[in-house]
Amino acid sequence: MKKKPLYIALFTLDIIATIFLFVVSIIMLATMPANMAELEAGEGFINYLQRNPTIFLVAFVIPLFLLLAGNIVILVWYVRKVTAAKKVTVKDLSDEEKEALRRELLKDIASENNQEN
Repeated sequence: MKKKPLYIALFTLDIIATIFLFVVSIIMLATMPANMAELEAGEGFINYLQRNPTIFLVAFVIPLFLLLAGNIVILVWYVRKVTAAKKVTVKDLSDEEKEALRRELLKDIASENNQEN
């Protein structure tokens, strides 16, 4: 009962984090100056990331890949869970299905007895 709001909150946080990381990465790469002289002249967060590619790698690129890998694993797990064949019990069958199954089983038993003789 309480899992659904938790899943919704985690999914929302995942989307927000992914969008933020993508937007900052795109802005950083789109505003990258042609040479180092122009790079050192600017100020601000994006310019700081452009001057320090290791921090950009650790703070933005690696988390994006981890989120992508985690989302792929969760997607595969969810698809397997949803498409897993549900085991059918006798209680789940209707009266017509039970009768058809009984006739088929009796026919199989009769054919096995005929093969043995």
